[in-house]
Amino acid sequence: MKVRLTNYDENWIKSYVDECKVMREIFGDEIIQFEHFGSTSVPGMKAKPVIDMMVLVKDIDQINQFNSKLEMLGYDVAGEWGITGRRLLRKGGDNRTHHIHIYQFDHPEIYRHLVVRDYLLEHPEEVKSYSGFKEILASKYDETREYSKAKKDFVSKLEQRAIEYFSNEMI
Repeated sequence: MKVRLTNYDENWIKSYVDECKVMREIFGDEIIQFEHFGSTSVPGMKAKPVIDMMVLVKDIDQINQFNSKLEMLGYDVAGEWGITGRRLLRKGGDNRTHHIHIYQFDHPEIYRHLVVRDYLLEHPEEVKSYSGFKEILASKYDETREYSKAKKDFVSKLEQRAIEYFSNEMI
């Protein structure tokens, strides 16, 4: 898939909210909470225009029963996709619009995703730095696979700063 890096778009919030409504219709009472995370959740951040959202559910083992309905509605049901206990849905095919990460409410990966979002929301200088780094990578790499691999170390260090920041804040 081609890298599509764009400026922040306020319509991403509406797209997230609209997708929450669809997920609520599909999963019903199994849902505990929704979270918008990733670059599209941070005002001012350059991003691939793909909404990363989290659906926190009561019991992850109940989610697979919805797979055929999701596929009929056009979702790519990708299973755990490298994270045990997660279910990943992709929407939009080659012009992907959403990555929907479904976790049981107590999964340890939830914090990792949300702490980076919250850190960026409090640190505009980090948003500027990360956006600039993404622009450099987007000019070097045409394909998302290479782009994502090239930013992995940067994101890992950002995640560590975020975790340290919030752990120090609690002291």
